[in-house]
Amino acid sequence: MQTPNKLLLENKAWSEAMTGKQPDYFVNMAKEQHPEFLWIGCSDSRVPVDTIVHAQPGEIFVHRNIANQVITTDFNGLSVLQYAINALKVKHVIVCGHYGCGGVEAALRQQRGDLAIANKWLTHIKDVYRLHQDELDNLQPENKANRLIEWNVIEQVQRLAHTSIVQSAWMSGQKISLRGWVYGLHDGLLNELIHIDDTAPIHDIYQYAH
Repeated sequence: MQTPNKLLLENKAWSEAMTGKQPDYFVNMAKEQHPEFLWIGCSDSRVPVDTIVHAQPGEIFVHRNIANQVITTDFNGLSVLQYAINALKVKHVIVCGHYGCGGVEAALRQQRGDLAIANKWLTHIKDVYRLHQDELDNLQPENKANRLIEWNVIEQVQRLAHTSIVQSAWMSGQKISLRGWVYGLHDGLLNELIHIDDTAPIHDIYQYAH
């Protein structure tokens, strides 16, 4: 069984190992960050961002929540997006979901009375299901959840493109790409589902007036 003390010991060992390899590693790391990527991922403990893409600290700015959602009334997520684009000047925003996502699977079931707050969060995924219900209801149960996981990623990327933050950045000349990826727990591989940039058309009703 893991304990908090075990984590502290592992941290100390890691710090000592890094300093042994590069004596000025933490001195340089403490100066400032210049990540090129914002990663919006699921909170699932089986999808550790830096590990699965073999990234070093400082390379990826990360925001995680249940089922990797972009919700336009979530000031936490929007503030991360705004800071990443306007202050850090990231070049790519990646929404990454994963097969076997418990949040998406829960959204396919009736709401639980003991998870009132989580229910509100998962309602947005239920909306994605309703948008694509005709396709999803014709799939076998084991494929239905996986396909909703994919549609959820795609819809979150579309939501990013509909924000004033992203559209303003595009209008000011920032060449930000929006990408939707899905991660396979069974093989550890990432696959791209959607890619949008400043040349992509946006439906009129989602556009901000110049």
